[in-house]
Amino acid sequence: MPTGVALRDVRRQLFDAAERVLLRDGSNALTSRAVTAEAGCAKGVLHRHFADFDDFLVELVQRRIVGFEAWGATMRSNAGTGDVAENIADVLNGVLNRLGLALIGLIMARDELRVRLRGERDFGIPYLAEATEMIAGYLIAERDWNRVAEATDARNLALTLVGTAHLVAGEGNEIDPGLLRTIIGPAQ
Repeated sequence: MPTGVALRDVRRQLFDAAERVLLRDGSNALTSRAVTAEAGCAKGVLHRHFADFDDFLVELVQRRIVGFEAWGATMRSNAGTGDVAENIADVLNGVLNRLGLALIGLIMARDELRVRLRGERDFGIPYLAEATEMIAGYLIAERDWNRVAEATDARNLALTLVGTAHLVAGEGNEIDPGLLRTIIGPAQ
Protein backbone atom coordinates (compact mmCIF):
# COMPACT_ATOMS: atom_id res chain seq x y z
CA MET A 1 0.00 0.00 0.00
CA PRO A 2 1.46 3.43 -0.98
CA THR A 3 2.44 5.66 1.92
CA GLY A 4 2.71 9.03 0.22
CA VAL A 5 1.26 11.28 -2.38
CA ALA A 6 2.59 11.01 -5.92
CA LEU A 7 4.61 14.09 -6.85
CA ARG A 8 4.53 15.50 -10.34
CA ASP A 9 7.68 16.95 -11.83
CA VAL A 10 9.60 16.39 -8.59
CA ARG A 11 12.84 17.91 -9.86
CA ARG A 12 11.13 21.16 -10.79
CA GLN A 13 9.36 21.27 -7.41
CA LEU A 14 12.69 20.82 -5.68
CA PHE A 15 14.40 23.50 -7.79
CA ASP A 16 11.53 25.94 -7.23
CA ALA A 17 11.67 25.24 -3.50
CA ALA A 18 15.44 25.78 -3.45
CA GLU A 19 15.03 29.13 -5.19
CA ARG A 20 12.42 30.23 -2.65
CA VAL A 21 14.66 29.22 0.27
CA LEU A 22 17.66 30.92 -1.31
CA LEU A 23 15.78 34.17 -1.92
CA ARG A 24 14.05 34.20 1.44
CA ASP A 25 16.77 32.90 3.77
CA GLY A 26 20.09 33.10 1.89
CA SER A 27 22.72 30.59 0.86
CA ASN A 28 23.59 29.50 4.42
CA ALA A 29 20.03 28.28 4.94
CA LEU A 30 20.00 26.23 1.74
CA THR A 31 20.19 22.62 2.92
CA SER A 32 18.60 19.44 1.60
CA ARG A 33 16.27 19.46 4.61
CA ALA A 34 15.22 23.07 3.97
CA VAL A 35 14.58 22.33 0.28
CA THR A 36 12.50 19.22 0.89
CA ALA A 37 10.55 20.91 3.70
CA GLU A 38 9.80 23.85 1.38
CA ALA A 39 8.78 21.43 -1.38
CA GLY A 40 6.59 19.49 1.06
CA CYS A 41 8.24 16.14 0.49
CA ALA A 42 10.43 13.66 2.35
CA LYS A 43 14.18 14.29 2.40
CA GLY A 44 14.76 10.98 0.64
CA VAL A 45 12.98 12.31 -2.46
CA LEU A 46 15.89 14.65 -3.21
CA HIS A 47 18.42 11.85 -2.79
CA ARG A 48 16.40 9.57 -5.05
CA HIS A 49 16.84 12.06 -7.90
CA PHE A 50 20.38 13.34 -7.23
CA ALA A 51 23.60 11.61 -6.16
CA ASP A 52 24.14 14.19 -3.42
CA PHE A 53 23.15 17.72 -2.48
CA ASP A 54 26.04 19.25 -4.44
CA ASP A 55 24.79 17.49 -7.59
CA PHE A 56 21.40 19.05 -6.93
CA LEU A 57 22.99 22.50 -6.52
CA VAL A 58 25.05 22.10 -9.71
CA GLU A 59 21.90 21.37 -11.67
CA LEU A 60 20.07 24.25 -9.97
CA VAL A 61 22.71 26.72 -11.19
CA GLN A 62 23.15 25.08 -14.60
CA ARG A 63 19.42 25.40 -15.31
CA ARG A 64 19.87 29.14 -15.17
CA ILE A 65 23.16 29.16 -17.13
CA VAL A 66 21.55 27.16 -19.96
CA GLY A 67 19.22 30.12 -20.44
CA PHE A 68 22.24 32.29 -21.23
CA GLU A 69 22.72 30.37 -24.47
CA ALA A 70 19.23 31.34 -25.61
CA TRP A 71 19.71 34.96 -24.50
CA GLY A 72 23.05 35.10 -26.31
CA ALA A 73 21.62 33.64 -29.51
CA THR A 74 18.78 36.16 -29.44
CA MET A 75 21.17 39.02 -28.79
CA ARG A 76 23.48 38.00 -31.64
CA SER A 77 20.57 37.56 -34.05
CA ASN A 78 19.27 41.02 -33.12
CA ALA A 79 22.66 42.70 -33.49
CA GLY A 80 22.38 45.87 -35.50
CA THR A 81 19.05 46.81 -33.89
CA GLY A 82 18.23 48.86 -30.83
CA ASP A 83 20.74 50.62 -28.66
CA VAL A 84 23.79 48.48 -27.78
CA ALA A 85 23.97 49.69 -24.17
CA GLU A 86 20.23 49.22 -23.65
CA ASN A 87 20.36 45.71 -25.11
CA ILE A 88 23.20 44.77 -22.75
CA ALA A 89 21.54 46.45 -19.75
CA ASP A 90 18.31 44.52 -20.38
CA VAL A 91 20.12 41.19 -20.38
CA LEU A 92 22.32 42.02 -17.40
CA ASN A 93 19.29 43.15 -15.39
CA GLY A 94 17.88 39.66 -16.03
CA VAL A 95 21.12 37.81 -15.34
CA LEU A 96 21.80 39.80 -12.17
CA ASN A 97 18.29 39.90 -10.75
CA ARG A 98 17.67 38.83 -7.13
CA LEU A 99 17.85 35.14 -8.00
CA GLY A 100 21.00 35.58 -10.10
CA LEU A 101 22.74 37.44 -7.28
CA ALA A 102 21.63 34.78 -4.80
CA LEU A 103 23.03 32.04 -7.04
CA ILE A 104 26.34 33.90 -7.33
CA GLY A 105 26.43 34.15 -3.53
CA LEU A 106 25.75 30.42 -3.28
CA ILE A 107 28.54 29.65 -5.76
CA MET A 108 30.96 31.83 -3.80
CA ALA A 109 29.96 30.26 -0.48
CA ARG A 110 30.39 26.64 -1.54
CA ASP A 111 33.86 25.66 -2.78
CA GLU A 112 32.80 22.21 -4.01
CA LEU A 113 29.93 23.71 -6.02
CA ARG A 114 32.25 26.28 -7.59
CA VAL A 115 34.78 23.58 -8.53
CA ARG A 116 32.11 21.35 -10.09
CA LEU A 117 30.57 24.21 -12.05
CA ARG A 118 33.93 25.46 -13.27
CA GLY A 119 34.76 22.11 -14.85
CA GLU A 120 37.81 22.28 -17.10
CA ARG A 121 37.97 26.07 -17.06
CA ASP A 122 40.72 27.20 -14.69
CA PHE A 123 39.52 30.74 -14.08
CA GLY A 124 36.43 32.79 -13.50
CA ILE A 125 33.43 32.54 -11.27
CA PRO A 126 30.88 30.17 -12.80
CA TYR A 127 27.70 32.00 -13.82
CA LEU A 128 29.54 35.31 -14.20
CA ALA A 129 32.01 33.71 -16.61
CA GLU A 130 29.17 32.39 -18.80
CA ALA A 131 27.44 35.78 -18.68
CA THR A 132 30.71 37.38 -19.79
CA GLU A 133 31.00 35.00 -22.75
CA MET A 134 27.39 35.74 -23.74
CA ILE A 135 28.02 39.51 -23.72
CA ALA A 136 31.35 39.07 -25.57
CA GLY A 137 29.59 37.16 -28.35
CA TYR A 138 27.04 39.95 -28.65
CA LEU A 139 29.74 42.63 -28.72
CA ILE A 140 31.53 40.78 -31.54
CA ALA A 141 28.29 40.71 -33.51
CA GLU A 142 27.79 44.44 -32.91
CA ARG A 143 31.42 45.10 -33.88
CA ASP A 144 30.65 43.37 -37.19
CA TRP A 145 27.81 45.88 -37.63
CA ASN A 146 30.25 48.74 -36.85
CA ARG A 147 28.24 49.66 -33.76
CA VAL A 148 31.17 48.89 -31.45
CA ALA A 149 34.66 50.21 -32.25
CA GLU A 150 36.65 47.87 -34.48
CA ALA A 151 39.63 47.85 -32.10
CA THR A 152 37.46 46.71 -29.19
CA ASP A 153 38.61 43.61 -27.33
CA ALA A 154 35.12 42.13 -26.91
CA ARG A 155 36.07 39.72 -24.13
CA ASN A 156 37.78 42.35 -21.97
CA LEU A 157 34.95 44.82 -22.56
CA ALA A 158 32.40 42.15 -21.64
CA LEU A 159 34.36 41.37 -18.47
CA THR A 160 34.32 45.06 -17.55
CA LEU A 161 30.60 45.38 -18.27
CA VAL A 162 29.64 42.26 -16.29
CA GLY A 163 31.88 43.22 -13.38
CA THR A 164 30.49 46.75 -13.27
CA ALA A 165 26.92 45.48 -13.56
CA HIS A 166 27.54 42.96 -10.77
CA LEU A 167 28.76 45.73 -8.46
CA VAL A 168 25.77 47.95 -9.33
CA ALA A 169 23.20 45.14 -9.02
CA GLY A 170 24.79 43.96 -5.77
CA GLU A 171 23.86 47.33 -4.27
CA GLY A 172 20.23 46.72 -5.25
CA ASN A 173 20.22 49.01 -8.27
CA GLU A 174 19.18 48.36 -11.86
CA ILE A 175 21.89 48.56 -14.46
CA ASP A 176 21.61 51.90 -16.23
CA PRO A 177 22.28 51.86 -19.98
CA GLY A 178 23.90 55.29 -19.62
CA LEU A 179 26.60 53.86 -17.37
CA LEU A 180 27.26 51.03 -19.82
CA ARG A 181 27.34 53.50 -22.72
CA THR A 182 30.22 55.38 -21.08
CA ILE A 183 32.16 52.12 -20.72
CA ILE A 184 31.44 50.92 -24.27
CA GLY A 185 32.42 54.24 -25.79
CA PRO A 186 31.72 55.47 -29.31
CA ALA A 187 31.58 53.04 -32.22
CA GLN A 188 34.05 54.97 -34.35
